[in-house]
Amino acid sequence: MLQYSVYARHSSSEDNAQVHINRVQGWVPDDGEVRILTITDKQFERMRIFWGKMRKLPPKLPQQLEFF
Repeated sequence: MLQYSVYARHSSSEDNAQVHINRVQGWVPDDGEVRILTITDKQFERMRIFWGKMRKLPPKLPQQLEFF
């Protein structure tokens, strides 16, 4: 499983994506690693999303007291 940091960026064309790929390639630190995966809009549309337990809303904070 790969997930240290995940970033997404939409590109309107393969040429536009290549501009960003070249930019990222120039920023990789000497001891770093970056993986880029390009997918089409149709492939992105078929993504499946899974949720675990339902998240609970945080408890309401108590009202602030005012002292004069």
